Formats: sequence, C-alpha cells, structure tokens
Amino acid sequence: MTVTGTTTGLRTRADARLMATYGPPRAVFVRGQGSVLFDEDGQPWLDFLSGLAVTSLGHAHPAVTDAVARQAATLVHTSNLFLTEPAVTLAERLAEVTGWPDARVFFAQCGATANEAAIKLARRHGKQQHPDKVRVVALEGSFHGRTLATLEATGQAAKHAPFAPLAGYVDHVPHDDPDALTAAVGEDTCAVLLEVVQGEGGVRVVPAAVLAAARAACDANGALLLVDEVQTGMGRTGPWFAFQATDVLPDVLTVAKALANGLPIGACIARGPAAEVFGAGDHATTFGGNPVTCAAATAVIDTIRDQGLLDQAATRGRRLRAGLAQVIGASPLATGVRGRGLLLGLELAAPVAAALEAACRERHLVVNAVAADVLRLAPPLTVSREEVDTAVGVIADALAAVADATATD
Repeated sequence: MTVTGTTTGLRTRADARLMATYGPPRAVFVRGQGSVLFDEDGQPWLDFLSGLAVTSLGHAHPAVTDAVARQAATLVHTSNLFLTEPAVTLAERLAEVTGWPDARVFFAQCGATANEAAIKLARRHGKQQHPDKVRVVALEGSFHGRTLATLEATGQAAKHAPFAPLAGYVDHVPHDDPDALTAAVGEDTCAVLLEVVQGEGGVRVVPAAVLAAARAACDANGALLLVDEVQTGMGRTGPWFAFQATDVLPDVLTVAKALANGLPIGACIARGPAAEVFGAGDHATTFGGNPVTCAAATAVIDTIRDQGLLDQAATRGRRLRAGLAQVIGASPLATGVRGRGLLLGLELAAPVAAALEAACRERHLVVNAVAADVLRLAPPLTVSREEVDTAVGVIADALAAVADATATD
C-alpha cells in the first residue's frame, strides 16, 4: 500500500474520509521527542501545548514506551468480566496520589466519559435519598466534555446551541460568585461539578470562596462535590491535583488527558460514601481498565514521582510566568498572566489571540488561543529551562509582529 507523504496529499485523503469536526489541520507531525515535534520536512516545533495538556512527560518518553511495549506483548484486552494486574495496580497508585485511603476508581476512556461516570454516580447517590434529587450545579465558562450529559454540564452556551434542546437538569452560575452558587444548590441538587482552574474557559482560576461555597452547599444539601481535574491533574498545576493546593476536599474527582501520556484513558475516583454508590450493573464500559493504557498510566505516575516532576513543574511554571511578565512589560498587547504551574494563560489587550497563535506557529511554537484574548501555554512537566526561555522569546517576537500588523490595519 502506498502512503502519500506530502501535506497536501494527506489533507486530501483526510478531507475525503474524516468527519469535519476539527477544522483545517495546522500542520502534519510525524514524530516527537521530549518537548519537540517534527513535521514531515524534519523541521522541529517546540510543543508548548502538550496535545492539550496530555503529553506531560513529553513525546516518546522511554518509561511509557517500555511499559506499553511490555504489556502489548503480554496481554492487551480481557474485558471487565475478569481482573488484570495493571488495572488494580493503577487504581492503587491513584489512591496514593489522591491521598484517599478509601478511594475507589472507575476507569473510562477519556475526560468526557470519566465525567459522565461522575454525573451518573452523583445521580445514583441523589436518588437514594429522593427520586427527584437529580439536578447538577456547574459554573459558567466550564468545560466538562462533549457527550450529551457533559455538554449540558459545560457552561458555554455556544456549544449547547447546535444540539438543543438539552435535558435541562444543569443550573449554571458565574464562576466567581459564591453567593449565586449557594443559592443555586437545593434539596433537588445531587452534585456541584466544577474545575479548580477552568482550562477551556480561558485558564481562569476559580476563586477560593467559590470552592468553599460549593463544599458547604453540598454538605448542607446532601449533594456530592465533583471536581474535574481532566486538564489540571497529574502535576499540571504543581501538586498531583489542583484541589490539593486548596482547602477544599471533593467527594469525587475525574482525571484523564495526561494520565497515560497520550493513550486514551480516564478515571472517576471517589472517596467516603461516594465510593460505595455504584453496584454491579450500574455502570460499565468495554475498554475501561485496558491493560496497556493502565500500564502506561502507572509508568506516568511512577516517573513523575521518581523524577521529582511535581517540583519541576512548579519551578518551570514560575520561570515561565516570570518570562511572560517581562513580555508584558515590553508589549502593549500583553496585559497579564493567569493560571497555575504549567497551565498558564497570557492575557491580551485585544481579541488577537488567534493571530498570536498563528504568529507563534509560523515560528514553530505550538500554543493555542483558548479565548479571543487569551493564549494558553501547557508545556510538558519535563520542559527544560532553555526551552522555557526559547518559548518566551518566540512569544515576544510574535507579539511584536501582531502589534505591527494591527497598527498597519
């Protein structure tokens, strides 16, 4: 079989056979190593997006590669009618890193299906108290997935519109208004679902007062606090999970993206009474707990722990933030930095994030416009000091180019 190698040829084939859900591809990559991607011409691109906060150990990390190769050569699939060592081992690791001795885990395929499991768990818990205790409170600007349930939980009306009407069981409140959240939670609420840092919502840190209000409202009304750590988990913001840098303890958390460094996996982790809610037949998935992906995820956790990458993420995050602060001082288009650890958003004075993303792409730096006036950066936890400095320099140059183009217009 002949494979067309050119960008034009591959895009033509893709246009003919792939559904048009992602828009035009921005580049064609053929391999990666560490923080660098290589296109079909062999040109290097500095990856400061990590596949949307996924490849936190960088590309082709040897520990993950070895774990996948060993497991793929041993056992790939059995179904959940049987036990495998990798799934049990990973569940134990997740209990360790959450710090929850009584944690129980449901394995899914991605963040959306992990959140779907969390919503079902909360509804099951609510209905055990009262048959109408099924409502969910979530935050405006949030993103929890694109299945119908997680789409409804997502606090972005533009994403709802093409699929309306939705079921109508989710109430959205502002991300920064604790009083509004408290007022929205009632006897018919089974859960509050939120992110500690809204990734797709523009890298917005949810205020501590909102987190505290969510915990108090759940306790007062017999609801569960669900924390979506799909983008912030696995060391992205410094600790294993973003909630661990707060005073709030969730009942359920979800993780995916970086968990297996690029292999599809998600996990819904519960503690306390929430961990006992599901019984046999309440929820299931064919590929959950797949031995290969679980082996990869265990290798990710062990590597982060053994190589001190939580501390490194915090250190590199401070260096990146400091570099961006210098950019802000030099460019009128850059006004601020928000986020935590290695999940940062560069705030812009005008809706030029898409233009800035394009200018960075022209300079072979991978970042993305997460909002009209916010550029998102999420490099691997393994990123070097030199790579951080290089990325900051590229962003400064790209900002200058965008400013010149804006002035010309």
